[in-house]
Amino acid sequence: MIINTSRCIAVIGAGPAGIFAARELANNDHKVTLLNRDIKPGGLAEYGIYPTKHKIKEGLRKQFYSIIANENVSYFGNIVVGEKSEVSLKDLRNLGFDAILVTTGAQGTKWLGIPGEDLIGCYHAKDIVYHFNQLPPFSTHEFKIGKKVAIVGVGNVMMDIARYLITEKEVEEVTAIARRGPAEVKFTRKELEYIVKNLDMDDYLSEIDRVTHLMNSLGQDPYESVKFIREAFPNADETNSDSIFRIKFLASPVGILGNDKHEIVGLEIEENTLLSENESIKARGTGRRSILDVDTIIFAIGDAIDPNFGLPFDRNEFVKNPKPRFPINGISYESFDPVSLKIIEDVFLAGWARKTSDGLVGNARKDGVNAVQAIEMYLQSLENSTKGNIEQIERFIRSRNKNIVDKFDLKSLLVVENKIAAERGLESFKFASNDEMLSIIENNRITINQTR
Repeated sequence: MIINTSRCIAVIGAGPAGIFAARELANNDHKVTLLNRDIKPGGLAEYGIYPTKHKIKEGLRKQFYSIIANENVSYFGNIVVGEKSEVSLKDLRNLGFDAILVTTGAQGTKWLGIPGEDLIGCYHAKDIVYHFNQLPPFSTHEFKIGKKVAIVGVGNVMMDIARYLITEKEVEEVTAIARRGPAEVKFTRKELEYIVKNLDMDDYLSEIDRVTHLMNSLGQDPYESVKFIREAFPNADETNSDSIFRIKFLASPVGILGNDKHEIVGLEIEENTLLSENESIKARGTGRRSILDVDTIIFAIGDAIDPNFGLPFDRNEFVKNPKPRFPINGISYESFDPVSLKIIEDVFLAGWARKTSDGLVGNARKDGVNAVQAIEMYLQSLENSTKGNIEQIERFIRSRNKNIVDKFDLKSLLVVENKIAAERGLESFKFASNDEMLSIIENNRITINQTR
């Protein structure tokens, strides 16, 4: 719903939810201040999609840069919003924005809390994905990857990491650990096609035999899983790797074993059984334990919000108003303080900041657009604008970080990276560090000033 009065809106986070929300707001004639932790926009669309998917990433990149070029959008990259960061949420509220939309994604890490998670070689999936997608500073981190890797989780993120380990690191073994059974895996056939030729089919069929009786007792067909796997072979990629890929079903990590050098030497797992509860399948431990011979463990079990952002949170998510004033399709996009039991009037949530690890780009885009509908209804309920001053807002933000990156800097950086890609015959090129990108941007600024 479009209103006639132009307002000042802050959008924190320039992933798909934030960027598409910014487009809606800008098209509704609002002045949008888009704040981004990274230098480049895109979030997981830029740094989460597997790096060889060039056409998908380039298509999204063109959309994002086109939106940022809108005259109603001001982009500020390389600035962190948080309680202990360069700009706080309180700062932004004091600047006079009529509304603030938080689309920061899930920047925290989710762990199981088992012994040994501090050992060398134990990582969170997000860090690895950021590393091979060249997101600073993860791009320059060294990750000690051994020969036998366990990935806890069976979604598409697990598949991306397995693909990286098999095709780029050429490890000896990759074992995906599934808490439940074959009928509950979350990865898609398309992602499986990239590495299915490395799947140990004898081991997989042995796993199916092991869980067949249990699956039958729950009304599940174990051979649907076998069919799913086999249907991936006709379009399968050649990995040119001897790595072996396995999936271990009905297993929950309960401890990580280390040596006197603080290195991983094994993963202790508990065997699970499955129960049907409230029309869903739940895993329950049996008490039977065993040790897997691994030297690296990567947790791909979902994400959590940043607890230091400055909003109330509960169980890895920001708290939403349980009785929303402006629900969209029954969903609350409004921030809420469960201690005071009060709505945080002008703060809204979208994307993974609203619901962590929920779908990919399409879901995030839809969620950002829906959040704007809620914001528009909120704006209509206001008697007057808080009259945020765009010039004052920009001065304040720039005063907090001398290395702020704006839309014009982005354009100059993209020109240089595209030129390098063309010269090297690459489909795309990215600088691996913020220092490199900032150096290119600063040199371009100097060149522009000299030609004036």
